Amino acid sequence: MSVSASELRIGIVGAGGFAAFAARAFLKVDGVKIVAVADTNEVSASTLADAYGACAYSTYELFLKDDKVDVVYIATPPALHYEQSKAALLAGKNVICEKPAALTVHEAEELVALARGNKRLYVVNLMQRYNPLYQLVRRVIDDNTLGDFTHGYFENYASDEALSPEHWFWDDSISGGIFIEHGVHFFDLFAGWLGQGELAYSARWKRPLVKGNVYDRVQAIVNYEKGPVSYYHGFDQPKILDRQEIKLQFERGDITLYGWVPVRIKVTGLFNHQNLGKLKQSFPGCSITTVETGRAGHKTPGSLESNKRSTSEAHSATGRFKNISYDYMVIVESGSDSDKMQIYEQLLKCFIKDQWDWILDNSVTRTIDGRNAVESLRIAELSTTLAKCY
Repeated sequence: MSVSASELRIGIVGAGGFAAFAARAFLKVDGVKIVAVADTNEVSASTLADAYGACAYSTYELFLKDDKVDVVYIATPPALHYEQSKAALLAGKNVICEKPAALTVHEAEELVALARGNKRLYVVNLMQRYNPLYQLVRRVIDDNTLGDFTHGYFENYASDEALSPEHWFWDDSISGGIFIEHGVHFFDLFAGWLGQGELAYSARWKRPLVKGNVYDRVQAIVNYEKGPVSYYHGFDQPKILDRQEIKLQFERGDITLYGWVPVRIKVTGLFNHQNLGKLKQSFPGCSITTVETGRAGHKTPGSLESNKRSTSEAHSATGRFKNISYDYMVIVESGSDSDKMQIYEQLLKCFIKDQWDWILDNSVTRTIDGRNAVESLRIAELSTTLAKCY
């Protein structure tokens, strides 16, 4: 199969709501076309296919025989991902799969090896690393702007309004459970910032007064190369209360990101003139509030410019047995919740461009490749199998 540099033809498997959203985002990349849709629900397949002038298939076997399909995009429930990805790779197709790669690490590793052996693309849509805010946090960590990392957390208070008692999400044999179905995004996100992680602890809580095993809350602690992170996922909120927050604590401050696809960021920390200037350059149009100047005991909310002083006035503090010299304690804020869907769409566009570049030239280094799928699933599977159940 030869993929053109001017045209990438995608076939979609699973004609649900997210597949439709992803298709709209992919099509905003010049040259991308949706040429086929497969779903066991013939009406769903035809509806999505008709929207893009594509062919509709009610069986996966016929879909894979379509020579027009360069890339198979799989957006079906997790239990189907392994078999559908394997069949597509064996048919000579490139594969982009929604998370997770599979329900077990063994299956994910098999898919990565099969793709490598057939010289085909295999990747899972862990698009968080394409977020400009991810890249900004990575620079803060790599440049040691706030000192060494000490602790992080991700709290996900998610809505279950769209998840009826019969929904496959609650069936671990189909979804894999919350860690596998949802948590892989965030295991990969923090690994990108902090290095390889090892599971330290995990637990799951069963929903009370409900027949069967409905585990709607999970927690894990993962120890990364740079430090520990605590994760909590609860799918038990009304939609109006749905919220997510990421926090990274450092020796000289902290970073907070808001949203499961982060769209807002707040940095609070102790800065000197130089590193605050660098941070400001990374936040075009950001808001900077001076909480405290370097002059001991003098707190002055207001603009940065109004509180400039010479470095000789810098204040000293102590933490972790280290002396810290700073000119300002400030809060830097950027982003807006109203940008969420636009940013989400942009991440998918960056993702598809990155993978297309690799199809054309296998020497290209991708932001996300098959290893991300395996390593994030490794932590997720261990978190599930070793979890204390309550």
